[in-house]
Amino acid sequence: MGWQLSGSAGPKKIRVQKSPGKVLASNFWDQEGILLIDYLTNGQIINAQYYSSLLVQLKGILKEKRHGKVTKGVLFLHDNAPAHRALATQKKLAYLGFQCLDHPPYSPDLAPSYYHLFLGLKKQLKGRHFSPDAEVIAAAETWLDGQPSEFFFSGWQKLEQGPKKCIELRGEYVEEIRV
Repeated sequence: MGWQLSGSAGPKKIRVQKSPGKVLASNFWDQEGILLIDYLTNGQIINAQYYSSLLVQLKGILKEKRHGKVTKGVLFLHDNAPAHRALATQKKLAYLGFQCLDHPPYSPDLAPSYYHLFLGLKKQLKGRHFSPDAEVIAAAETWLDGQPSEFFFSGWQKLEQGPKKCIELRGEYVEEIRV
């Protein structure tokens, strides 16, 4: 209901359309490539229990895929999401022997997955429509699997540039970091 002049057309009724589903990807990668990706579909959330279980999987994958390269431990970088900062997660990281690097608060623009990995993936998937979740997952994995190891290595090289750029911009948002 609303006020209107006599004789004028009533307010337009808006039809609500169901929003497209969303797929959330938790990804772990190093300078050689993708180590682990796990997908959550619409309505599922990442919590400390879920994230800790992924860390255990990651430890096994590191032993398998990077055999002999993790003898001195693992330097681990993730952002400050609540599931990452949770006490249960911190205990799991310590138990697994992962040493965490500090990530500046409120700085998704300084996370390699944000400015390197997902930037290219977004460009690849832009404008495409996917009906079932499996289609978008398959498209993302096809693109990620097609990236050479140099792509991942360059992402880690950019890791040093992010904080430098942030300092130059006096804390302003870093849109994109290029080599």
